Amino acid sequence: MPTYHVKARNTSTSSENRIHDDQTARQYGFRGALVPGVTVYAYLTHPLVEAFGAAWLERGTANVRFAKPIHDGEEVTVAGAVTARDARSVTATLTASTSAGGECATLSATLPAGTPVPVNLVMYPVAPLPAERPPATREHFSKLDVLGTPINSYDDARAAEYLDRVSDALALYRGVRGWAHPGFFLDQANKALSQNVLMSPWIHAGSVVRHLGGARVGETLATRGRVRSLFEKKGRQFVEADLVIVAGDRPRPVAHIVHTAIYQLTPPAR
Repeated sequence: MPTYHVKARNTSTSSENRIHDDQTARQYGFRGALVPGVTVYAYLTHPLVEAFGAAWLERGTANVRFAKPIHDGEEVTVAGAVTARDARSVTATLTASTSAGGECATLSATLPAGTPVPVNLVMYPVAPLPAERPPATREHFSKLDVLGTPINSYDDARAAEYLDRVSDALALYRGVRGWAHPGFFLDQANKALSQNVLMSPWIHAGSVVRHLGGARVGETLATRGRVRSLFEKKGRQFVEADLVIVAGDRPRPVAHIVHTAIYQLTPPAR
C-alpha cells in the first residue's frame, strides 16, 4: 500500500468532550489532548482510497481499533500491505504510527468483489434528538429503544472545511459529484452518541464499517441507530451503537457502522 505521512491535528479543541483538552487529558494519565479517533481514521483511509479509489468508497469495509493516543503536532506514518487476495475480495492491513507511541491504530480493510449485503431500514427508524440530553449512564442506555437521528448536509462548504481539517488532498473528494469522505461518516457516528447523551470526557475506541454505495458532495446525511450492547472492561464503561447512515430525500443507505465508545472512563487518581 502507499505510505502516507501527515501531521496530526487536534480537530476537536472546541469540543465539549474534554478529552481533547490538555488539562483534562493529563488528569486521566495522557501526555496531552487526544487527537480524535475519527480524525485518525481519516488518516488511515488515505492509502486505501489512493490504492483502490471509488470502489472502496462504494463497497469496501473497515475495522479500526485505537490502541494508543496520538497528540496534536505529531508526525503520523500510515503504512500497510495487501495481506490476502482471491476471487471474492482483497484484504489489506494498515497502521498509524508515531515516533513516541509506535503503532497507535490499526485498520483491517477489504474490497469485496460483489455488491454489499443490504440493510433493512425498517430496523433503523428515524427519531427526534432529545430536547435535553440526559447523562450517559448504563441505566439510560439500557432503556433506549432508538437513538435520535442527527441530520447534516455535506455540501460544498462542509466538504471543503472537512477535507482541510483532516488534511486530505485526494482529488476524488472534490468537484462536482465528489465523494463524501469516509471519515465524515464516523464523525456522524460520534454525533449519534454525543447528541443523544451528555458524555465528557469520553473516547472513541473503534468502529466496524461497511460502505453501502457511498455518498456524494451535496447530499444530506441522516444517522439512524440504536444501542447494540453495553459492557465493562478494566473499570471503563463501553457502549456499542448499531448505526446506518442514509443519504437523500428518498433515504438510501450509504454506510453501516458498529461504533464503540468508552462513555465512562476510570476516575483519575487523586
